Amino acid sequence: MTVDFETLTFDIGGVQTVVKAIGQGKPVLFLHGAATLEGFDFAEGLADRFRVLLPSHPGMGFSGPAPHVADLTDMLLHYLNLLDALDLDEKPHLIGFSMGGWMATELAALAREKFDKVVLIAPAGLNDPAHPATALGGIAPQDFPGYMTHDVSVALKYFPDGSDPAFAEQFGADRAREGDMVGRLCATYGMGHPNLKRFMQRITNPVLLVWGSEDRLLPASQAPIWLENLPNAQFLSVPGTGHLVPQERPETLKTIGDFLAA
Repeated sequence: MTVDFETLTFDIGGVQTVVKAIGQGKPVLFLHGAATLEGFDFAEGLADRFRVLLPSHPGMGFSGPAPHVADLTDMLLHYLNLLDALDLDEKPHLIGFSMGGWMATELAALAREKFDKVVLIAPAGLNDPAHPATALGGIAPQDFPGYMTHDVSVALKYFPDGSDPAFAEQFGADRAREGDMVGRLCATYGMGHPNLKRFMQRITNPVLLVWGSEDRLLPASQAPIWLENLPNAQFLSVPGTGHLVPQERPETLKTIGDFLAA
């Protein structure tokens, strides 16, 4: 079933920024990960209680090119400017997934007063050598689905299966475009910041940390480090689940929604 989204478009510092929106209620800003291949349909699971705003990062997804972006600081500025452009009537909740979790952590640390509650789903950014993330460049293309979800059949539907050459060609072009932006964001320290624990310690907002127990990209063994450094956090472990928690366990969205609504 196709999910019906509104499409909002903003010019943010010369970048055509597309925001998919669904639902009514208190706003929730969702920051996606290092690719948009899984789409945003999962947000329907929050739309019964919230107005979910799903921007594509500059140079990724539905948004236009952003050749000026040099590192994550440019992304943080972009999202602060987008918040100004959205001109919301109330303080939004903030959700970040994977690379978007890294972004959300730094954003909430620098501008915690602009957000209500924060949800971090399998967040990147920590770069802890004792709990290393899997190097994306070391994964063979055909093996990626098995790294995205514990039940590989869930991830496979987002990847070309050889039956549609046009889809496969577009998929490759989209991943190359998004990979270029991710490469710029990660050029300095990889997908993270060496002082991210200091950023965490500034986030006094209520935080829900969500992690799939079988995540092969970002190990759930990092979770205790996050919880030690986030002043006001609770943890939701999702058993038998890989990296794409919302897609593999849609029922998790009810728990996330309950946390936001409480």
